[in-house]
Amino acid sequence: MDLNSAQPGIEYIIKDIVTDDEELDAFLFSLGCYSGEPITVIQHLKAGPVITIKDARYTIDKQLAAAITV
Repeated sequence: MDLNSAQPGIEYIIKDIVTDDEELDAFLFSLGCYSGEPITVIQHLKAGPVITIKDARYTIDKQLAAAITV
């Protein structure tokens, strides 16, 4: 399942980042978003989910959320 389908308030473990775009992969890694890392969806907005990872909060778009499988 990807982050667009994740339930808010539940902590998930990132299983994989599914993207062919190296820049996107590097960006997610710089946020601390990689396999084995815990991630929580705070809420879903129209633009995409609000997530917390490594004690930081981010709003990511739906395309980015679809690349993160939990």
